[in-house]
Amino acid sequence: MKPTLLSITVLLLASIAFAAEIPPGDPGSKAALEKSPRHGEWQDIEVPGAKSPLHTYIVYPEVKDKAPIVLVIHDIFGMGDWARAVTDQLAADGFIGICPDMLSAKGGSAAQGGNDNARGAISSLKADDVVAYLNAARDYGLKLPSANGKSAVIGFCWGGGHSFNYAAHQPALNAAVVYYGTPVKQDAMAAIKCPVIGMYGEMDNRITSTVEPTKKEMTAAGKSYDPHVFPGASHGFLRNQASPANTKAAQEAWPLTIAFLKQNTK
Repeated sequence: MKPTLLSITVLLLASIAFAAEIPPGDPGSKAALEKSPRHGEWQDIEVPGAKSPLHTYIVYPEVKDKAPIVLVIHDIFGMGDWARAVTDQLAADGFIGICPDMLSAKGGSAAQGGNDNARGAISSLKADDVVAYLNAARDYGLKLPSANGKSAVIGFCWGGGHSFNYAAHQPALNAAVVYYGTPVKQDAMAAIKCPVIGMYGEMDNRITSTVEPTKKEMTAAGKSYDPHVFPGASHGFLRNQASPANTKAAQEAWPLTIAFLKQNTK
């Protein structure tokens, strides 16, 4: 059977998607940062009512026009090379990446002494404080001379849940991306103004079992929610790309993420 024009186009688009750069897995994040040509910098952002500033990593895209800002909410392991590498990749894709260290008020992620300690410290954070941190980072980012006035959020694991939550608390947000994070409760969905996209691993039932109920509830509330479940992938597949299924999920999820962000932050 001869290939049709449609099938050729689909194959071409698929090959482009798979050829796209994606964030590295955790082991390759330090090397990726070291070779990045983009400008990354640390800024201490004042948070209204907070005693400590928000230590924040910002990466700028190499573009001639103003760009949207994307807030990056790190996972439960805190701010580290991997979260910074994701932020850098967002800049490579044309966004101003802004990643606050959510443990800034506790001395910073690096001061926790390892992933397990960071996990405990992050678990103690209050959702309202996280929203306040994100608002401060967003306000700072939107005032940058190179920002175009559009804003989005992306989060992973613990950060994925807070990305969904931020969509319900920041009505001016343009888009929210949830990587294997818990949804907001049904009564909070009414406050969501922006479209939400979700990326999930099939082998992560603790989280993925919430997808269909959430889709029904978001649809009933008249909200835009586009979930994607990747076969064979586990929780944290973008950070842990060691298995073939996780690698494939990462290669498919990231182009979808970037297309979604670009569409909603024009």
